[in-house]
Amino acid sequence: MSRLALTRDTILDGTLHAAVREVLGPDVAFMSDDERRAQIDDMLARAPEPSRVWVFAFGSLIWNPAFLHAGRRVARVHGWHRQFCLWVRAGRGTPDNPGLMLSLESGGSCTGVVYRLAPGTERTELDVLWRREMFTMSYRPVWVAARTPEGVVHAVAFAANRAHERYAPRLDADAIVHHLATGAGRLGRCCDYLFDTVAHLRELGIRDAALEALEARVRARAPAG
Repeated sequence: MSRLALTRDTILDGTLHAAVREVLGPDVAFMSDDERRAQIDDMLARAPEPSRVWVFAFGSLIWNPAFLHAGRRVARVHGWHRQFCLWVRAGRGTPDNPGLMLSLESGGSCTGVVYRLAPGTERTELDVLWRREMFTMSYRPVWVAARTPEGVVHAVAFAANRAHERYAPRLDADAIVHHLATGAGRLGRCCDYLFDTVAHLRELGIRDAALEALEARVRARAPAG
């Protein structure tokens, strides 16, 4: 199976969505163009500061955003934490051996990155982001207050959609380690998603003790590669 790069081009030309359908079958439910436009319009209508739209990144968006942005800052969000709680049956897993992806769950806090969208590009760039994150509707877009060294900004973030069949609540640590160590698909290995996230957080001076402990356990289990 050939490796697929997650890029702006593969998002916009339909390659990413086609690869998911190839694995999951033609009946998998995708967000329609009309649904996507309506949801973006609704998010922008509810923006706390319509002229200053930011996006909060807590996982792969930190090191591979794929949308265009005009600025980036380290940021901390209270009331949410990172959690491996979404099954991945395509991309970095298969139906028979799913991987796990990060989402935001209620409670605690999370340090990551916020990206500022240039005025006038909000709909275009959120469209790219929605095509990437929301096409199976396993996330729930929310507005969060993100604290940065330059002050509080309001950002779009993606929390777990608890009504979705991909939602995987209350997994124990051993199960999480197993699926991160063994899951793999067209976008690569699930363990590399974890390793890259931890590495880029460290580069930014962000230490996530829970993720780093998980990284150590997964490295001990994952095949070399």
